[in-house]
Amino acid sequence: MERKLIVVEHPLVQHKLGLMRCTETPSALFRRLTKEIGMLLGYEATRDLAIGEVEIETPLESMRAPRLLGKKLALVSVLRAGNGLLDGFLEILPSARVGYVGLYRDPETLTAVRYYTNLPQQMEQRGVIVVDPMLATGHSSVEAVTLVKETAPAWVRFVALVAAPEGVAHFHDRHPDVPIITAALDRELDEHGYILPGLGDAGDRLYGTKAHRSKETE
Repeated sequence: MERKLIVVEHPLVQHKLGLMRCTETPSALFRRLTKEIGMLLGYEATRDLAIGEVEIETPLESMRAPRLLGKKLALVSVLRAGNGLLDGFLEILPSARVGYVGLYRDPETLTAVRYYTNLPQQMEQRGVIVVDPMLATGHSSVEAVTLVKETAPAWVRFVALVAAPEGVAHFHDRHPDVPIITAALDRELDEHGYILPGLGDAGDRLYGTKAHRSKETE
């Protein structure tokens, strides 16, 4: 995967994202749409996985059938909102190993503060996809990928629902080798580091914790 920023413009992705942006979309529908977009973004994030062949028997004859090579992938969710995308990825990658990185953004400095890390074993033999719905300032995303890279994985990719140009620039300044796959590159950040037009705080909207009053905090 050579391109470092991939905006998935598939009509189904854009339609579902448009529904998610609407402030009137309830949490139950928001969760379902996040999962569905996660599945669609998962296809893009895994389109160049290594494939080999194995001998199988169909009901009619023998054949050489495609089979994924190497260790199972690892999916790393940035808590808590990353779990919404994680559910979609697990629908198409049910055998993937799963890890978690807990981060929150300091409201004064906008820097990422780590409070939890739990990653799978044998990461050095696995490709890793880090999922987090919002790439705003990029501090949390950069920190999450930095933690993952400390385990020396085979490769790393980052998947977000919505990204801001400032966050993409900061992310690739720190991790120029890591592709970003996203459903949208939005216009900008406001003075508080919130994505515009955005879709609100993904965690709050997934779990109904703040009645959609806040914006992106990831």
